[in-house]
Amino acid sequence: MNPTSIEARRFLACPTPDAWLDSALERLPTLLIDHANCEKKAAGTALGLLYRYVDKPPLLRKLSRLAREELRHFEQVLELMAGQGVDYVHLSPGRYAAELHRLIRREEPHRLVDSLLVGAIVEARSCERFERLAEVAPAPLDGFYARLLASEARHFGDYLKLAERYSDTPLTPRLERFLAAEATLVTDPDSTFRFHSGPLARRDGER
Repeated sequence: MNPTSIEARRFLACPTPDAWLDSALERLPTLLIDHANCEKKAAGTALGLLYRYVDKPPLLRKLSRLAREELRHFEQVLELMAGQGVDYVHLSPGRYAAELHRLIRREEPHRLVDSLLVGAIVEARSCERFERLAEVAPAPLDGFYARLLASEARHFGDYLKLAERYSDTPLTPRLERFLAAEATLVTDPDSTFRFHSGPLARRDGER
């Protein structure tokens, strides 16, 4: 276990199922393509918050740096894909992010706080999965995922601290709801393998 990811692992309600790791090792091209998509989406999420909440300097400073790092990770995944001969083809999104965002309240300041909590959960899960992949993936993927741990753990912490800063009520009730929903998403059988999917419910002919 990497000490960098300890807080992220403690934060989550459950670990990644071993069955997901088995599917990942069988579908490394899909894993890398969806990882690239996740890095783009993470940068886009941070930029969206920058545009929406221009009156909050601490948020602007943290998420500006985070967006830059996510785009750099995107570039690094593209480089790794090229080295592995993986074409960047279209993949439909999985259920994970959409289901979490469905729980975000629409009125402020709850919308901001919920958005930051979702950001913290997504980054924590990414960190946890990077660590698991670093333990079992073949070279050079194992080293690549090990190197991403520190920044992903920091992103998790940044989102959580921002949520604490801008919430005017205790975070625990909302956080528990989000974490319970996230645990269901990563443990229930999933129809499609993606970086944040649950264990794959196998079907003949599925990629």
